[in-house]
Amino acid sequence: MEIKTIYEDNDVLVVNKPAGIVVFPEGQTLKNEEKTLIDYLTEQFPHLKDVGEPPRYGIVHRLDKDTSGVLLVAKSNEGLIFLQKQFKNREVEKKYVCLVEGTITTDHGRIETLIGRAHGDKRKQKAYSLGDPNPVGKREAITEYKVLSRYKDYTLLEVEIKTGRRHQIRCHFSYLQHPIAGDKLYGFKNSKIPAGLTRQFLHSAYLKIQLPFDEAQGRPSGEIKEFKSELPEELNNIIDNLKATNKVSSEN
Repeated sequence: MEIKTIYEDNDVLVVNKPAGIVVFPEGQTLKNEEKTLIDYLTEQFPHLKDVGEPPRYGIVHRLDKDTSGVLLVAKSNEGLIFLQKQFKNREVEKKYVCLVEGTITTDHGRIETLIGRAHGDKRKQKAYSLGDPNPVGKREAITEYKVLSRYKDYTLLEVEIKTGRRHQIRCHFSYLQHPIAGDKLYGFKNSKIPAGLTRQFLHSAYLKIQLPFDEAQGRPSGEIKEFKSELPEELNNIIDNLKATNKVSSEN
């Protein structure tokens, strides 16, 4: 599999991650069972093995297995440190497009909770109120959204995350009783799935970040760069089907 490159320079590689592939192995290794994104990337760009530490190497942030879209990779150790610092300081702008179950009636919204490990299921995260009496092991999580379109039984959203917690978007919309369409982990027993959808409808569409300083590349003071990824064909087909059969209203 060849991973599509969105942008590349001496320090930075931005790729369009396909759905259905783990970014890098964590915990119990997957290497003997299936190839991860970093496996494919180190085949295409062998020098990535000189960046960071295995198994992550130059991966700056991660996307879930069944989430597609913009993913940032560092090609140098200096670049890795520079980029990771921006994520840590919440200086990165990240936007996603997702389809959720049900009708969200407010055009804009903000979800602010604590997020921590769910009891009884190590795979999942759980949202807790900010006033939770036992905040140990739970971290602040902030998600903002705006409605792009409404359909019968579903709402299409643009989502911006202000924090980068594991499964944050999936966890937060399940918390609102509007789980991501097709999400088998955070969906409910009676969850509806649009015809033809075979994975969670969540796509990393936009990322804005400052690139590392590099005078040789014309960045003596750094450069703010935006990266975009259009919805994959299979997700566009889902939207087209919803538009054709049960559109309620739309706004941009």
